[in-house]
Amino acid sequence: MPPRTVVIGVDSSTQSTKAAFVDAGSGRLLAVGRAPHRVDGEAGARESDPEGWWRALCDAVAAGLAESGAAGSEVAGIAVAGQQHGLVVLDRSGRPLRPAMLWNDTRSAPQAAALTSALGGPDAWTARTGSVPVASVTASKWQWLRENEPAHAAAAAAVRLPHDFLTERLAGVAVTDPGDASGSGWYSTATGTYDPELLELLGLDSALLPEPADSGATRVGSLTARAAEALGLPAGIAVAAGTGDNMSAAVGLGLGGAGLLDHPVLSLGTSGTVFAASRARPASPALSGFAGTDGTYLPLACTLNCTLAVDKVAALLGLDRDDAAPGGDAVLLPYLDGERTPDLPTAAGLLTGLRHDTTSRQLLGAAYEGAVFTVLRALDELLRACGLDPAAPEVAARPLRLIGGGARGRTWVETVRRLSGRPVIVPGGGELVATGAAALAASAAGGADPVTIATGWGTGEDVRLPAVPRDSATWDRIGSVLERAATPLLGGR
Repeated sequence: MPPRTVVIGVDSSTQSTKAAFVDAGSGRLLAVGRAPHRVDGEAGARESDPEGWWRALCDAVAAGLAESGAAGSEVAGIAVAGQQHGLVVLDRSGRPLRPAMLWNDTRSAPQAAALTSALGGPDAWTARTGSVPVASVTASKWQWLRENEPAHAAAAAAVRLPHDFLTERLAGVAVTDPGDASGSGWYSTATGTYDPELLELLGLDSALLPEPADSGATRVGSLTARAAEALGLPAGIAVAAGTGDNMSAAVGLGLGGAGLLDHPVLSLGTSGTVFAASRARPASPALSGFAGTDGTYLPLACTLNCTLAVDKVAALLGLDRDDAAPGGDAVLLPYLDGERTPDLPTAAGLLTGLRHDTTSRQLLGAAYEGAVFTVLRALDELLRACGLDPAAPEVAARPLRLIGGGARGRTWVETVRRLSGRPVIVPGGGELVATGAAALAASAAGGADPVTIATGWGTGEDVRLPAVPRDSATWDRIGSVLERAATPLLGGR
């Protein structure tokens, strides 16, 4: 029997690190090691120590090695997919100068608005980067740092995204990939390079940034002796450029972007995201026009409040997360961290429509409805930006591919079905971000196309659920409340 080849795909997310050990030949998931992250902050701040990410990566790999029974000598490659948009600033020794500002840190909303105006408005930004600055985007956070912590900005010897930081720890080289770089706010999806005018606007020296690789599957180096000792792996194995978490999920789903996909993807996690791989480059202020990791584009819209916000409501009510009922007259917009789509960074949660007969289970159901409505509304914006009418029968009938932690929750799935009126596809393979990273690692180790690898592994095999009648009454009721609530917020900006 020929020796087994194992690859490791790392998903470094907001809350934890997962290290998927995958048989590179068959795609069989051998084990998933896990380790938690700590997130600190209040009043809009969300921060983590990047050193904690590295410790979690080491712990997750150790756990995966033990669970899988794989020998270190069997491992041929490793790749990291990381949470997008985080700002990591390093000193000359490669150590963090301060905690990383995470994607869901909303303190930089004023800087985002000022940057948008300084370049000439939303259209000017989308023409260059494909996206308009919001509080989530790294460029906004860098500007916040310059204005609020100028000593840290001046002392920065390197500026990294979260996955760049970890890849550099693995391979000892400063690299990024087009996918994750496209969410920074200083990388042009039109030219495939850092934009000099944007860097000048941000007062950011390109020498502080990692070099963009051709794709996240590119082998950018080998595991250093120091990293190998920390991970319990052999030095010299392939290290891929890696990518952002959403780009990696697209690889794990086997999405290659032959036009706009028949099955748009809804990812229900800490954030809610909708995306589709495309060969065309959409440029619309309504969405983030990211690059894919494989030369395609990944138009995406993101909401801040999804599973974590609904879990908070469940905890406040003393209910299990699936102990919910449709909301009835109650509407709950769970914008506990402000909101990105719609762009309401200073918003808070809103509850209206209470009656004497409203139950706690209905209140939890209303939180699900508010979160799902917001994600589906973002999907409609994405479809319009790609030239499709969401209400057209042939578009409205297209299935939705549902991923993320919420895809494993009965109430999440049923709420999506009820409010969308669409068929739903739940991929059978778990840990899609980590599996996509494993495909990138296999590509770096062996040279094959990562999407082809993932397709061969069968990670897109699906459970298909038929459409149910759309709950238009609930949709219209939530939409009316959001419109009334957002008008004063938008008008006062």
